[in-house]
Amino acid sequence: MTLEIGTDAPSFTLKTKTPEGLKDISLADFHGKSSVVILFFPFAFTSVCTAETCSVRDDLASYQNLNAQVLGISVDSPFAQEAMALKEGLNFSLLSDFNKEVSKSYGVLYEDFIGFQGVSKRSAFVVSREGKIAFAWSSDDPKQLPDFSAIKKAIQALSDQDRSLLYLKDLIKLDEGKYIKI
Repeated sequence: MTLEIGTDAPSFTLKTKTPEGLKDISLADFHGKSSVVILFFPFAFTSVCTAETCSVRDDLASYQNLNAQVLGISVDSPFAQEAMALKEGLNFSLLSDFNKEVSKSYGVLYEDFIGFQGVSKRSAFVVSREGKIAFAWSSDDPKQLPDFSAIKKAIQALSDQDRSLLYLKDLIKLDEGKYIKI
């Protein structure tokens, strides 16, 4: 399943582990309030995933200044994610897609990843306050990081009051009326 810009983002409720215990976070929690950056990553504690999440940690204020929340999602348990968040000082929520349903609904689940069945592909989505996909990127190469400047540009376009989601789609149209498949 390829998610197209302007389509409804698949809804989800996933667990995160906080010092107070397990907590549910839903995409719907942000509807009407803020844009959401969803970053899928293969595994906690791996070098590229750690580099990605620490990069976001170090630049979180720029997302917050654009009224965007950042959510990291992997198929790790919430307990492994909490350990990573504590070790790396992560300042955004990591959500456990342990049952692999959200990764599948976003079309970013490896069938086989170095011998493991059902691992999230490194992917990035921006969801508008209205719950629409405004940016979508996924890579079969787990070492490739998303283009964070492109993510911020998509958020900025959503933040501008005079730009509608349809106008955003027009900005990134390619020849022959096809949209960028990212």
